[in-house]
Amino acid sequence: MQQNNFVKIMMLSLFTSIGLFIGIVVALGGGEKQFGPGIAVLLVSAGAFSAVTIYMFRQKNAAGTPERFQDHSQVGFVVDTFQELVGQLKEKENELEKLRAFAEEKAVSIEAYNENVLQSVPSGVISVDNGMKIKSLNQAAEHMLAMEAGKVIGKDFTDVFKGPFVTLMKKDSAVARAEYPYIAGDGRHIWLGISTSELKNAAGEKIGLIFVFTDLTDIKTLQAQMELKERLSQLGEMSAGISHELRNSMSVISGYARLLAKKAELSDRVTVDAIVEEIRLMDRIISELLAFAKPTVLSTEQVDLNELIRETAASVTGGHKGISVSINSDGHVSVKADAVLLRQALSNLFINAVEAMPGGGSIDIRLRCIRNRAEISIRDTGCGIPEDIRRKMFLPFYTTKQGGFGLGLALVQKIVVSHGGGIEADSKEGEGTLFTVTLPGAEHDKEN
Repeated sequence: MQQNNFVKIMMLSLFTSIGLFIGIVVALGGGEKQFGPGIAVLLVSAGAFSAVTIYMFRQKNAAGTPERFQDHSQVGFVVDTFQELVGQLKEKENELEKLRAFAEEKAVSIEAYNENVLQSVPSGVISVDNGMKIKSLNQAAEHMLAMEAGKVIGKDFTDVFKGPFVTLMKKDSAVARAEYPYIAGDGRHIWLGISTSELKNAAGEKIGLIFVFTDLTDIKTLQAQMELKERLSQLGEMSAGISHELRNSMSVISGYARLLAKKAELSDRVTVDAIVEEIRLMDRIISELLAFAKPTVLSTEQVDLNELIRETAASVTGGHKGISVSINSDGHVSVKADAVLLRQALSNLFINAVEAMPGGGSIDIRLRCIRNRAEISIRDTGCGIPEDIRRKMFLPFYTTKQGGFGLGLALVQKIVVSHGGGIEADSKEGEGTLFTVTLPGAEHDKEN
């Protein structure tokens, strides 16, 4: 009987040890997900062993057999061994807890490092999952697109973005590099160079799409300015040569006209005077052309745009009672510029606005500073400009005005470009016109 009980106890110990071994293997080798099940196997095995051992020990005590004293040492040996094993398992459990805590800390550290890298990248980065939900948007993307990551992350991609982003998203294929115009969240018209690629997990499965893009607005503006300066330079050289030749011929014609005026009969004086007047008009056109063709030399100083706009608008619109002028500014904005030339450019724009409203109207002027660039918006409520004319409005000698030379807007563009800025026009027939002038190097003092 004694031997029978000992065999039973040993068999139970063997199966329990196997259970404990399986629990340790599962806990140590299965990763974080298997840690819980492994500990559960250990505890169940230990519980089963303890329950059966206590039951057998009580059975022996109840029977009062003389074997109980003989089996006591064997049971005690098994219990002591089990307790020692449980103690070792507890130590292993503590080690596993430390390892798991270290792994979690390391994972958090790696995640934070990756996030720091993403936020420090100068290019804009947007990640989208397969369900078209926005997963991340770095600081460069926030800055370029004028939006806050906290307000868009988790939203549907097509509800937040438009234009080229949605088009590329629907293509669902990688794009190496493409240039697109885009309207930012603050209304700025910008150019973006966009690349896309699939976002994959460790198994190589596609889990979303990544957009990487850069702001090409300054580069595009610089290219346009260089092209315009080159065209203006070529036009200037050509105009100077033509003006010189025309002036020589006109001097001869003017001389003959004066001679003819002295000898002509009274009835012919009207015709001679008309010839002389046309010569004067041609001479004025040539003078305007030479002034336009002349290279622009800037005499720069710090110019208060608020004061310059206020004075120029008052001087142009002061004699027109039917026209109201409103000036809105976020603060005092100043730029390094040629005050005389800048005043001339603004005067031409205000004159155009007044002439577009013969029956009266309003001129709304907005001055603001956006990323060290001054932006002057001049909107009138005039008749507007048809699309076919709008494309030609900055061309020299193109005009729809009676008696105009067509150099006003061309000169405005030349002055603005010579300052490193740009000018755009937005107009619809019957809905007024908006001119937007941007100048670099602005300094901004916000009003309290």
